[in-house]
Amino acid sequence: MTEQPIVLHKPRVAAWLMDPIRENKSLYLQVALAAALVNLFGLATSLFSLTVYNRIVPNNATDSLIALSIGVGIVMVFDLILRLIRGYFIDVAGARIDRTVGASIFSRMLTMRMGDRKGSSGAFAGLLREFEALRDFFASATLAAVVDVPFILLFLVVIWMIGGPLVWVPLLMVPLVILTGWLSQPALARLASQGLIEGMGKQGVLVEAISGLETVKSSSAGPLLARRWAHAVDAHAGSSLKQRLVAAISINVAQSAQGICYVGVVIVGVFMIANRELTMGALIACSILAGRCVAPLSQIASLLTRLSHTRSAYAHLDRLMQGGGEARAEGDYLRRATLDGGIEFKNVTFKYPGVTARALDDVSFKIKPGERVAIIGRVGSGKSTIARLILGLYEPSDGAVFVDDADVRQLHPDDLRHNIGAVLQDVFLLTGSVRENISLGEPSVDDAAVLRAAKLSGTHDFIGQVPNGYDLRLADRGEGLSGGQRQSIAIARALAHERPILLFDEPTSAMDIQSENALIARLEPELRGKTVVLVTHRQSMLRLVDRIIILDKGKIVAAGPRDDVLKSVAVN
Repeated sequence: MTEQPIVLHKPRVAAWLMDPIRENKSLYLQVALAAALVNLFGLATSLFSLTVYNRIVPNNATDSLIALSIGVGIVMVFDLILRLIRGYFIDVAGARIDRTVGASIFSRMLTMRMGDRKGSSGAFAGLLREFEALRDFFASATLAAVVDVPFILLFLVVIWMIGGPLVWVPLLMVPLVILTGWLSQPALARLASQGLIEGMGKQGVLVEAISGLETVKSSSAGPLLARRWAHAVDAHAGSSLKQRLVAAISINVAQSAQGICYVGVVIVGVFMIANRELTMGALIACSILAGRCVAPLSQIASLLTRLSHTRSAYAHLDRLMQGGGEARAEGDYLRRATLDGGIEFKNVTFKYPGVTARALDDVSFKIKPGERVAIIGRVGSGKSTIARLILGLYEPSDGAVFVDDADVRQLHPDDLRHNIGAVLQDVFLLTGSVRENISLGEPSVDDAAVLRAAKLSGTHDFIGQVPNGYDLRLADRGEGLSGGQRQSIAIARALAHERPILLFDEPTSAMDIQSENALIARLEPELRGKTVVLVTHRQSMLRLVDRIIILDKGKIVAAGPRDDVLKSVAVN
């Protein structure tokens, strides 16, 4: 991918992520309370050591030791219970955020404008996968680590109360660890953004190779993709290595600081004991507390390394979430549950995103409800573009597309597409049964409707011959079926829902002549009274239409009744 790394400025969290976190604030408060109690219980071990070495050992007070041990044991049991509860609440909050935010991201992906989609499918899927980084950061042990930080002050105060000047040892280590982590952030942010983009590029090559494996093998494109994969792996591995090396600095400094802190407290404590300024029990208690002072900083150092990747993932996902989708506020739409089927193009000009040439140039025509019209022309003349504009997948650059005298931009996308049965040129079948691919999970499409549509499209001719019939599970994109069989299922899908508008884009391009003629014979009575827009190169399919529009280089060059247009073309 050639996309440039995103420069991060404001750390403000957008509502699509922050609102679900606020909805779970009660759980997070319980996590914070549990973490606070765990830290308070952490004082028990140091105070136990202080009492044992200062009181029990000199006086051989074994009875007191037993009572004290029972008390510490109870505290440790509660500490274990609180840690388990804290982990449970964190996982529950994470599952809720995963469900809510994940649904929001997926919904935005489904409603995004086609013109806003950039990069390959694999890279786009890799971007959506980065939601896991957000979920792990906001719903894992992050909160517990943050809650632990304020208790560093408590532990320092307790060390000062017990050991006096000993507090300077951990007090010097704390800012050192924080400063190291802070200084590494700019480099980590830059490398995280670069690594995220390169990771999406690697994902793109992988998905492209897997989804087109048959074509890759048959056309000997393997070496080309292998070189791309090797380049993507090397680039991603290089940036990941740099990121790990920079991250390791702050993490290793924090871990070393913990050991230095312990050793420093022991060394200083020995001199204080020699000067009778400290007891043995106080030294042991302070050494334990000193380790607990620096331990949260190790977690924070690790957290800061994840923060850079999380911020980069958030910036990319936020750009998707903040981008303009198809759906607007409900009141901004004309709601039309049922459409009559009238279609009109008024001076429509259209260019695909990133392309300077016009796919359509000042195109105007009108299709009455119930009229059947074919759009024909050379390859690249703009036929499929008209189909996409009718479906509202793209918006005209100039002019307007109307359905039932309403601009498609004002119609709710759900209402528009629920009234159009579409078979696009690139047939896409979902993973699942043949029945599911025809009904698409619509409760109104029962088995009788599926069977009727399958017989009309010719799907029943081959599905009825296999043992599991309509329960036959299709692989990815219908792999294992011929092109004509996939088109047949797509036609059944369009017919099963009884929609007033049918839009067919090269629906029989992969069928043999015999199958096509049989399909035409079945469709002729079925299409009466419905608005039909047929994009085709097959002259035999023109039997289904009343009128023909001929396109060339994005312009209408001829239009009129079918027989008249065919005669004029034959004469020319």
